[in-house]
Amino acid sequence: MNVPGDHPCFSADCRPNLGRIHLPVAPGCNIFCRFCSRGISGHLDRPGQAFRAITPREALGALESALRLCPEIRVAGVAGPGDPLAGPEALETLALVRAHHPSIIGCLSTNGLALYESMEGLLLAGVRTVTVTVNAVDPRILSALNGGVILDGRTVAGTDGAEILIAAQERGMRLASQNSLAIKANMVLVPGLNDGHVAEVARRVRDWGANLMNVIPLIPAGGLAGIPAPSAMDVERAAREAGRFLPVKRNCRRCRADACGVPGLSDFSREIYGPGWPRETFSHG
Repeated sequence: MNVPGDHPCFSADCRPNLGRIHLPVAPGCNIFCRFCSRGISGHLDRPGQAFRAITPREALGALESALRLCPEIRVAGVAGPGDPLAGPEALETLALVRAHHPSIIGCLSTNGLALYESMEGLLLAGVRTVTVTVNAVDPRILSALNGGVILDGRTVAGTDGAEILIAAQERGMRLASQNSLAIKANMVLVPGLNDGHVAEVARRVRDWGANLMNVIPLIPAGGLAGIPAPSAMDVERAAREAGRFLPVKRNCRRCRADACGVPGLSDFSREIYGPGWPRETFSHG
């Protein structure tokens, strides 16, 4: 599928006519990233953070409020605070968006563990673009970045869990590509762990159907708080490696799970989700 030109997270620049809203309806997660810093915050400017988690019906109201403030919005996506496919809320939300605002692009960002099993729901909800975070395709490397996965109610850790996640990402991305979804692969660059693995990740995700790759520098946190963030030169070197196999997005803003506006130009998240919102629904599940 051609990458949609009206999606700011899939485009080469931040044009003032391309806005997006992240709808924070996904509180739970199904994997344990060692660098994760997921939760409720009004000031931490990083992925996995939101003022609060909301219900699908509340998300529809948030979108309608956002469109009044920022008519440039072209995309409604779910990017957390947890994983959108760890529970039913994201697909319920995107189905509501499609029913009430069919011109808005439906999008989500996932670790890919449940992507294959969720495909029918994604298609019914009108999702057109997905971002899958693939930090390694070698189980030994991935097990250093991820503490395990939750599968059928049990936790699988170590290289066994890493193998499950990698296989699920491949199956899910191949099926997404077969169903004409545009796919962006995110890779969190972690010095000393996966920084020598970028080209192999890019080659593999290209073969699985990715249209675009995005190298994201680590924000030291969680179990990897002691690892320094990669330098701008490190990120550029990794982007060049990835660019041997796929187009690379180079203007990622590492947006919060409740971002709203034109990336890099406007931010209405506080007006939409900030103090005064009537409910507090976040769960650390």
